[in-house]
Amino acid sequence: MATITKYYSWRENQENGVAVINWDAAGDTVKVMLTTSAYTPAQTHVYISEANANEVTGTNYTATGGEIASKTVVQATGTTTVDGADVTWLQDGSGFANARYAVIYKDTGTPATSPMVGYIDLGADKGNVNGDLTIQWNSSGIYTVA
Repeated sequence: MATITKYYSWRENQENGVAVINWDAAGDTVKVMLTTSAYTPAQTHVYISEANANEVTGTNYTATGGEIASKTVVQATGTTTVDGADVTWLQDGSGFANARYAVIYKDTGTPATSPMVGYIDLGADKGNVNGDLTIQWNSSGIYTVA
């Protein structure tokens, strides 16, 4: 289960009612990019260009990361829940073994304008060399806002 640390700029925009990301199924493309431990997450980071120089490489990993598919937004009793499909990188002996952070962001096609949402510290280097690597969202969704 993934625990997300949100970036300040994204959180502030959400609190001020600025719709930075359309999480609906037909909305924006939201991805998870994997970085090595050479990336030092800072909640003051704004765009994916601050992390992508430290992105992992290997078979079954596509540069810029994997898309969060099947996104849903549910509003009920004053709470908004955002969810989506777990993101998996399939096992391959030529894959990667050095993913330390999973960075969630809106993909605009340009790193300098692709806003970061948050990151997950995987706790240690992870990879897909000996098995699939899956970012599994909390059973109550990627995040909720009350």
